[in-house]
Amino acid sequence: MAENPPDTDLVAEPGAALVSDAVATAPDAAQPPPAQEPKPLLRNGDFQALWTSEAFAALAKETAEVAYPLLILATHGSAFYAGAVGSAQLVTASLMSIPGGTLADRVDRRLLLIVCNMVRVVLLGLFALLISTGHTDPAVIFTVAVGSAACLGISNPTGLAVIKQLVPPSQLTQATAQNQVRYFAATMGGPPAGGSLFAVARAFPFLSSAIAFLISTALLLFIRKPLKVENATPGEKRNAAEGFRFLARQPVLRLLIIWIMGSNMAFTHSGVFLALIATAESRGASPAFTGLLLSIAGVGGVVGSLLASPIIKRVKPPVLFLTAAWIGPVAAVLLANVSGLVPLGIIVACVFLRGPITSALFLAYLAAMAPDKVQGRVLGAVMFMSMIAAPIGVFGVGALFDLAGSTWVFTAMAIASGLAALPTLSPRIRKLAPPEEYAVTTADPSGDPTSKET
Repeated sequence: MAENPPDTDLVAEPGAALVSDAVATAPDAAQPPPAQEPKPLLRNGDFQALWTSEAFAALAKETAEVAYPLLILATHGSAFYAGAVGSAQLVTASLMSIPGGTLADRVDRRLLLIVCNMVRVVLLGLFALLISTGHTDPAVIFTVAVGSAACLGISNPTGLAVIKQLVPPSQLTQATAQNQVRYFAATMGGPPAGGSLFAVARAFPFLSSAIAFLISTALLLFIRKPLKVENATPGEKRNAAEGFRFLARQPVLRLLIIWIMGSNMAFTHSGVFLALIATAESRGASPAFTGLLLSIAGVGGVVGSLLASPIIKRVKPPVLFLTAAWIGPVAAVLLANVSGLVPLGIIVACVFLRGPITSALFLAYLAAMAPDKVQGRVLGAVMFMSMIAAPIGVFGVGALFDLAGSTWVFTAMAIASGLAALPTLSPRIRKLAPPEEYAVTTADPSGDPTSKET
């Protein structure tokens, strides 16, 4: 936290570190008082204010995301341009996560989140006004979509970095698991809301998104704890490269991020949905049935987000990571060999189910191992590395489907995800300690409690 020394990851509850002079100087005061138990996460008003604020922001983002292609198709009829705008958003968010992480380690994080929200309020509010007056120039749509994506790239590492300032190390895993519920609930609720609002009036999805971002901003004001970052020491340079260097120095994080990149390339949501849509159409499915198929697949992420916290509490991290890693290639082999369409949706749902569980656990390790002063840059590096692989996967699915059909698409997914899963067989992953153990040993240069002699 900003107020703590660089090597300290402990967050004391108010009053927990206060000891009277009489006790401190008494002869029998050699033993410190028992540590105060942190209050339940649900009673942590600062974290819940952040979580609710980010939930409104996520819902706003998903609502607008589905409205961009609908607007382009309705006004210009170009599926190619709609795809180009979507790709530009993805690349922009990925690239902006790097400077976003650097800013998160340099300026007040609450202020940075507020600025990102308010920029989107202005962009989407003006855009709704332009749409209502009949001005839907393709350049305007591109500018608003990419501008919003840039704000997303900046705010994402900032919002995650704040978590470590608001919760104690023992609750980092629970907090990151709760974050997954927010993300997947927004993913499930935003698109139907955006489509329904667009059917009423084309400007409504963007106007409602602007209002939701405004509510998100107001909720940030309820966070009482200061979110300023620790001042840089004399001669210290806080550049973006430090986030990548930190990941390279941490064996556990390095192995896991390699798997995440490969898995995202093979099973990115957009790529998998494109493969399902193309496969369903090639087998004569109706648009309504294709939509049902995608809904079946998407349910997996929501279920996984709800189960993330209890599963992480009951299953050891090595078992979770190994199981999740090898579900990918097994599922891809099944996708390449099943003949029905509904089984495809069920298999993909199983793949998506693992996402929120492993994401929550990985982010808990990252929060525990990275000192607060470098949290933003490390998160920015992670987001860039995980997101930059996604466009490759989407392009590969489309190109390979046109050349060879669905069987080869799913076979390629199996090969890519299998190669990506190999790092999880490392002894460091198979002997992985809980995140909390890394939080209390961050002074170890290796960042690995198992590396110490006992």
